[in-house]
Amino acid sequence: MDPLNLDLNKRYSYADYLTWMDDVRRELFDGFIKLMTPAPSRRHQELSVSLTLQIGNFLMHKKCKLYHAPSDVRFPKDNKNKDDKQVYTVLQPDIFVVCDLSKLDDRGCLGAPDMIIEIVSPKNSKRDLKDKFEIYQQFGVREYWIVNPNDENVNVFVLDEKEKFQLVGMYAEDDKIPVNIFNGDLKIDLTEVFTT
Repeated sequence: MDPLNLDLNKRYSYADYLTWMDDVRRELFDGFIKLMTPAPSRRHQELSVSLTLQIGNFLMHKKCKLYHAPSDVRFPKDNKNKDDKQVYTVLQPDIFVVCDLSKLDDRGCLGAPDMIIEIVSPKNSKRDLKDKFEIYQQFGVREYWIVNPNDENVNVFVLDEKEKFQLVGMYAEDDKIPVNIFNGDLKIDLTEVFTT
């Protein structure tokens, strides 16, 4: 049940979303509210910090910017109509990288980030593995990582020329994952991620 007694069967826009003044974390999936868990687990946060540090250190003094949840990413249906009343998908990825700085404003990111990382928890696995996967693919996120803390592995998907995600690697243990949007110049060391 939503604390503001919002109708979970009603379609809302980002303009509506901005009026909800409480501490509840929500996302909009094509206008429909999905409540988020109150706070991620300690393990989730450790993995997020480790990934953020490795990517952030690489990006120091570079053009691309790194962000982590909670931070809104708004996905407009088309790039011409960016009116808040016409934006129906608003997500809060665990980690994301934006290289086109024109997409950034004080409210977060408007348009697809270049890279998104989601850390799966038992309560949100379908959302990350299916629902968000489809949204990120539809809106043109270039690279999508799904991190599984329980199995200590990472699946990496890259958008192909037909705008479909292709699995380019499954990584675990002591693998070093090349970040595709940086042409492999950055490699994430999983020993530093999963041994936290």
